[in-house]
Amino acid sequence: MLSKEKLERINQLSKKSKAEGLTEAEKEEQQTLRDEYLKNVRSSFTNHLKKMTVIDPEGNDVTPQKVRDLQARQKKQ
Repeated sequence: MLSKEKLERINQLSKKSKAEGLTEAEKEEQQTLRDEYLKNVRSSFTNHLKKMTVIDPEGNDVTPQKVRDLQARQKKQ
């Protein structure tokens, strides 16, 4: 999870970008922070998928094969 300070910095840079523009150093910082944020979101989403099971109204397990494969790989690790 990203620190509160990093999230605040992302928001500050976004607001400044809209208002007055960013310097090259700020643009690089913004991109680095965005990349870190997206990596964190993707990791979190993957962890949620690893724990997911889909059950149809009749009570049958209809979890997609891709999710089952992901869960199997997790168990092996």
